[in-house]
Amino acid sequence: LSSLKKFDEIKKANQAAAKKLVEDQLSSSSEDDDEDAEVKQGKILDKTFTIYTSQTDGDASELERTRQYMNEAFQSGAMTCLICIASVKRNQAVWSCCGCFCIFHLVCIQKWAKDSLFLVSSPLTDDDFGKKDYPWPCPKCRFEYKRSETPSRYYCYCGKVENPTVDPWLVPHSCGQICEREFKPSCGHKCLLLCHPGPCPPCPKMVTTTCHCKKAKPVPRRCSAKEWSCHLPCGRTLLCGQHTCENSCHAGDCQPCPHVSKQRCICGRQTEERLCASPQWQCDQVCGKRLPCGNHTCEQVCHAGLCGDCPRSGKRSCPCGKTKFTLPCTEDVPTCGDSCDKILECGIHTCSQRCHRGPCEICRQEVEKQCRCGKHTKRMPCHKPYLCETKCTKIRDCQKHQCRRKCCSGNCPPCDQVCGRTLGCRNHKCPSGCHRGSCNPCPETVDVKCNCGNTVIKVPCGRERTIRPPRCKQLCGRPPTCHHSTQEKHYCHFGRCPPCRQPCQKTLMCGHLCPVSCHDEALVRQTGSYQSAGPWEQPSEPAFIQTALPCPPCEVPIPV
Repeated sequence: LSSLKKFDEIKKANQAAAKKLVEDQLSSSSEDDDEDAEVKQGKILDKTFTIYTSQTDGDASELERTRQYMNEAFQSGAMTCLICIASVKRNQAVWSCCGCFCIFHLVCIQKWAKDSLFLVSSPLTDDDFGKKDYPWPCPKCRFEYKRSETPSRYYCYCGKVENPTVDPWLVPHSCGQICEREFKPSCGHKCLLLCHPGPCPPCPKMVTTTCHCKKAKPVPRRCSAKEWSCHLPCGRTLLCGQHTCENSCHAGDCQPCPHVSKQRCICGRQTEERLCASPQWQCDQVCGKRLPCGNHTCEQVCHAGLCGDCPRSGKRSCPCGKTKFTLPCTEDVPTCGDSCDKILECGIHTCSQRCHRGPCEICRQEVEKQCRCGKHTKRMPCHKPYLCETKCTKIRDCQKHQCRRKCCSGNCPPCDQVCGRTLGCRNHKCPSGCHRGSCNPCPETVDVKCNCGNTVIKVPCGRERTIRPPRCKQLCGRPPTCHHSTQEKHYCHFGRCPPCRQPCQKTLMCGHLCPVSCHDEALVRQTGSYQSAGPWEQPSEPAFIQTALPCPPCEVPIPV
């Protein structure tokens, strides 16, 4: 029974190891060093672009941006979740932002949206908690999504298939069907590529369209470049009604008329040379026309139409507004002698003076005033504010620091200190103001280079320690370490060069050349008796050293 139990445990462990190996091979972080991987990737890209290139007669120049996103999907470690700073694998559920097309783990973006909504709608930061549908932003481009747009399921890039199956002959996280997303800006056509990451390319359809000014004959053009100019003069009548547009055929409204002409002001007293685009203008002279009363003149500056009635005619009120008088426009309205009773600046008390001209004085009544924080009271003039010296001990919205503001009303301002926490990249610190929850991802990118530095890939900051360097197609330029003048051709790499496999070709004692492979850097097992310290010490693996071996004896047959 014990043997069977042990056998079952070993069997389960082997099955788990085999399953993990298959998942690692299917993940986008695994790197295939064979040339077949590049051939396979090229076939997948060609299959994705087939329908599009058939519409453009094989022209794929507009597909470079989309091709870059698809290459990153295949490249080792290029697809990185900016929230957890980990690789995005083929068999993991993901979500793609429609603004920057950045890819995140589905679990990570759900947690990000939940934390963002909690921080924005917290009662400590807003009094309208629960009354408004607060948005949450993309971690990279800050594009805002509604609460109802929080992703809950895993879809392919085009959004047709839920939980797309892992297919090694498709782009990772793609369903393999035609994308059919509408182009942006919308033209009525849909994307012809197979389900793909990144933005859709420009529309490749052919349409018949005329130029901006509608003078030229319609010609067939690409839908993405259907707006074109015939470069003839526009000729449309400008807003001034006197001149025509002299610019070449253009989109949108014509520019203001650049011509200059003599134009009168609104009142007609002055004439100036001005642009046709601004015919209405005012001079700085007062009107001065006699009003209907015959006693006063119009005091308005350069205006159109009639001057109107005298502002001093009809019934007029005294300064306090309680009594109205009918007097000639040449006489001033007297004070009524009653109390003013206008509301003072404090908004509580009224003016106790008699009806008077000019502004009322400040409120001088003695009242029991409460400070802003509500902890102290004091008797003082109504117009003076009362602030105590007590410092607020409430925690600010960062949930770390106290307010410490004198006589705080309870609506504490946001924390003004810098966060300073180390970001997930472990290289930089958070520059934002002190806040709750997780910090935003590090916006920096780092260049990861091959050994020679000719091949470079950009990765999010923090991934440079775990990502593998890019494969370089340049030949290794290191000098040979053996006696040969040149070494075998091989690609750029890190570490030691591979052993030389060229024939030795050294001249032997007999005059013949050594035909065996180069043996200047042969690995030889290190000899020597090593005595262990005791029976508990495990035997160590044999050590190898790199040394030059002598040429073997000549085996060329000769007559003797």
